[in-house]
Amino acid sequence: MRKLNCWEFKKCGREPGGEREEINGICPAAVEKRLDGVHGGKNAGRACWVVAGTLCNGEVQGTFARKYSACEKCDFYQLVKKEEDSKFLLSVLLLRKLKE
Repeated sequence: MRKLNCWEFKKCGREPGGEREEINGICPAAVEKRLDGVHGGKNAGRACWVVAGTLCNGEVQGTFARKYSACEKCDFYQLVKKEEDSKFLLSVLLLRKLKE
């Protein structure tokens, strides 16, 4: 089974070439290459909660510290956590990858 990226799951259309790219711009998670492959996703498509500036409910989210409590409740975050089970990478490890 192929794992969905956040833009596929949420159908936001903010990936490069997506239907809403011109209206809302490209989502930072869709182009964050330092997290490519994490949880089997493309770029940060399965680790969007650690990427600043992603959209949630139509609003741009800020830094990880400001958005994480909302992200933890997100249906996509919960899906990734369930799918990855014991292979789910903690956010602190993902944030380290962003600093590399």
